[in-house]
Amino acid sequence: MTGQQLPVARFKAGQVSSAIWQNEVEMPRGAVKILKATVQRRYKAKTGEWQSSGSFNRNEIPLAIHCLQKAFEKIIELQNEDSGNGNNTEEFVI
Repeated sequence: MTGQQLPVARFKAGQVSSAIWQNEVEMPRGAVKILKATVQRRYKAKTGEWQSSGSFNRNEIPLAIHCLQKAFEKIIELQNEDSGNGNNTEEFVI
């Protein structure tokens, strides 16, 4: 199936959000799942359309930190779940 990939998880605080994305990469020892986090701020442009930005003002920085902290915690949780299931074929890498 082709199409847009959905995030593993999302976290939101005000107009700031983070998402966790999973990619599979072929390595010499086999396929490895890599988890990455993104952070963005949504705002409405003068045209009325919603836009995204990676820049944050002073008051939005703590919100970005909060969202990224939640993403980090979720990545650790997913790694711990994966390592505890006895399945060595899947590995998450930060």
